[in-house]
Amino acid sequence: MEIKTHKNINQKLCGKPVEIKDDLYAKVVLETNEEMVADDKGLIHGGFIFGAADYCAMLTVNDPNVVLGSAEVKFLKPVKLGDSLEFEGTIIHSDGHKRLVNVIAKNQENVKVFQGDFKCYILEKHVLD
Repeated sequence: MEIKTHKNINQKLCGKPVEIKDDLYAKVVLETNEEMVADDKGLIHGGFIFGAADYCAMLTVNDPNVVLGSAEVKFLKPVKLGDSLEFEGTIIHSDGHKRLVNVIAKNQENVKVFQGDFKCYILEKHVLD
């Protein structure tokens, strides 16, 4: 499993890659922690869930110059402190330098908590070059 993109991501906040099949599929596991908590009931802020899903989409494409263009997402169930989420990304459409990646996240009880479609673009060079 070779990570070709987003190599400096904080995996404690965005999830740990556990499987990558280039230009096809990726799996990321996010263990929720205190840094992600939004309130006194232990609700995890949706930004961390989105961040892990975005990271999973980037790894699904796994190109050094991949960037996110847009995303259409749904938060289906709340996530709480201590939950373990498994994100699975699959390319559902490929056209030249464009990829549409579907990402689904399930909790430790196999309940779907998130789903989204991420429009990714593979650029000729790094976006900051």
